Amino acid sequence: MSSATQTQTNSEDYLRMYRQMVRIRTFEDNANQLYLSAKMPGLTHMYSGEEAVAVGICEALKVSDKITSTHRGHGHCVAKGAAFKEMFCELLGKEEGYCRGKGGSMHIADQSNGNLGANAIVGGSMGIATGAAFSAKLAGRDDVAVCFFGDGATAQGLMYEVMNMAALWNLPVIYACENNGYSEYTKTDEVAAGSITARAEAFGIEAHQVDGQDVLAVNTLTQQLVERARKGEGPFFMELMTYRYHGHHVGDINREYYRSKDEERDWKDNRDPIVRFRAWLVDEGIATEDEIEALNAAVRKDAEEAVSYALDAPYPDGAEVDMHVYTDVPHALA
Repeated sequence: MSSATQTQTNSEDYLRMYRQMVRIRTFEDNANQLYLSAKMPGLTHMYSGEEAVAVGICEALKVSDKITSTHRGHGHCVAKGAAFKEMFCELLGKEEGYCRGKGGSMHIADQSNGNLGANAIVGGSMGIATGAAFSAKLAGRDDVAVCFFGDGATAQGLMYEVMNMAALWNLPVIYACENNGYSEYTKTDEVAAGSITARAEAFGIEAHQVDGQDVLAVNTLTQQLVERARKGEGPFFMELMTYRYHGHHVGDINREYYRSKDEERDWKDNRDPIVRFRAWLVDEGIATEDEIEALNAAVRKDAEEAVSYALDAPYPDGAEVDMHVYTDVPHALA
């Protein structure tokens, strides 16, 4: 197949990947405004700038494949198929949210699309993803599990326990380290000694480093690893070099004491994953600037409508306070 024919064949996939990245960025922009306007309870952690990681990986997965997420988890949730309306309802504590408003930003889950949930504990979902891969192997399914975590989580002991088991049992799990250069407010280089990929290699796990701002590079590598994991060749490890545009959380506004504005500006101006992929789509003749603008506008409209709906949606009834917490009491929806 010629490269021109292949590009045409994959045009729908490429446009979907672009749309998903725009959906993540748009969701985060709206979530940030909800916080700044005091309409959303609690804090949230923006994924803006890292969109190519979540989309590049999740586009290589089936609905039945599982992912586990982090405190910075909106991007993973959207990339795995979540809808705006249910997500905004969850952030605002409404009963139509994915977790009936009880999970919020850092504990959102969407099991209908294989998202086993975000986790506010750094590295906390590593055991869950490894367990999902173990159960798939025991049940004879060819499902793969992907564990998203940040570079700061490589200091957690759980990571080494689960990678040891995964390597011993050849589990179909991919450990995806989103290295955005900072562990909360500290440069990764100051808290992570040596090579991050070498941590996996110590267990005999094949490890790769990839440009996390290049959605096609991420997707190509993930497709290869997922196919091999389904055949029993796992586990695998990916270090994705990326960057978060916002602070550690939405309240982390003055960041100059730990990173410069020039650094932030360089990543936004020269390495933005959406801008880079948009330029590629136009250069390849897959979409025109007008078509892309129309797509962007449609996504913004979807988000605005979802936010408006969520703001007016009802809160869960007070009788639900013990739902999914205790097993020996009657639940409101039992």
